[in-house]
Amino acid sequence: MSEVHIIGAGIHPFGRHDDMSGLDQGVFAARQALADAGVAWTDMQFAFGGSSAAGNADAMLPRMGLTGVQFINVANGCATGGSALLSGYWAVKSGEFDIGIVVGFDKHPRGAFNPDPEEWGLPAWYGEIGLMLTTQFFANKITRYMALHGISPEALALVAEKAFENGAKAPHAWRRQPVDAETILNAQMVSDPLTKYMFCSPAEGGAALVIASDRKMRALGLKGPKLRGATVRTRVDGSFEVFSPALDIERGPSPTQIASKAAYEMAGLGPEDIDVAQIQDTESGAEIMHMAENGLCADGEQERLIRDGDTRLGGRLPINTDGGCLACGEPVGASGLRQVYENVQQLRGRAGDRQVADARIGYSQVYGAPGLSAVVILEA
Repeated sequence: MSEVHIIGAGIHPFGRHDDMSGLDQGVFAARQALADAGVAWTDMQFAFGGSSAAGNADAMLPRMGLTGVQFINVANGCATGGSALLSGYWAVKSGEFDIGIVVGFDKHPRGAFNPDPEEWGLPAWYGEIGLMLTTQFFANKITRYMALHGISPEALALVAEKAFENGAKAPHAWRRQPVDAETILNAQMVSDPLTKYMFCSPAEGGAALVIASDRKMRALGLKGPKLRGATVRTRVDGSFEVFSPALDIERGPSPTQIASKAAYEMAGLGPEDIDVAQIQDTESGAEIMHMAENGLCADGEQERLIRDGDTRLGGRLPINTDGGCLACGEPVGASGLRQVYENVQQLRGRAGDRQVADARIGYSQVYGAPGLSAVVILEA
């Protein structure tokens, strides 16, 4: 079985780009990744890619070149990018291919993510009471978690403050202006306890990675982080998304807990080995909950870690070093690949003012509705 490496990484800045389509941004990222690796589109033996709101990813082919390359469209909610990378990982790991590209891009309209419940096989009332991907949905989740584990509103504000502080140091981030915790905490309340600065926004952007076998990487005279672990897992029975804060119910493991455990086992590593992490932060509460679900701390320990600065740049375990979804926004098809792109920069020592010193192991996790999670572990 071949070792798998990332030898090229490219990104189109996230945000709003009225003069560019989502496809334009995906093509930009793919060309940047190829240039970073010093290879050509004609060298690609496969491609996996996805977009939620900007058309099929294989629409890139006429722009990149009609070479007959195997291109498979991937759609897996917010975990689309992680799923595309896992598909490429398998293609190389199996020995079937030596080099290929994974890409994700999107261009969402302004406003909240609010899909039709019926498209998910759910009754209309589920959306009417706010349990789809809405502000109420996220507020319900974190309200119960805060009550159970002693998390304060101030911790939510500090997560967002860190995100904007890190985003100001990341050229590809959308929100590049620091915002202090007091302003965040006292901003317009959207869905209690989450204020407007605690949410990410639908966005635009593109990200791409060139992956290769160890053999191909050496033949090209290149170096790149090794994929130590790559997993996608879906929910199991008893894995509840949202339930009443008043209900006392035993909950099964979440998709993130299952994917994380499998990735650690695949990599032969544990949470204590992680130097830098990018985790899903659709809003401030998501980062807090996912810290524990990814094994990076115990439930309730987040309050102390956040207040002590452990998750900031210079802390014990920097999290979301480019500002995460809060600062970058979330173009669904590209979001998971952005996380891996950021870890590639960190492990190569190319992250500039946000560089984590001596980063050797990078961890990323992206969560997608209606209940799946993708985890990637890289080693420099």
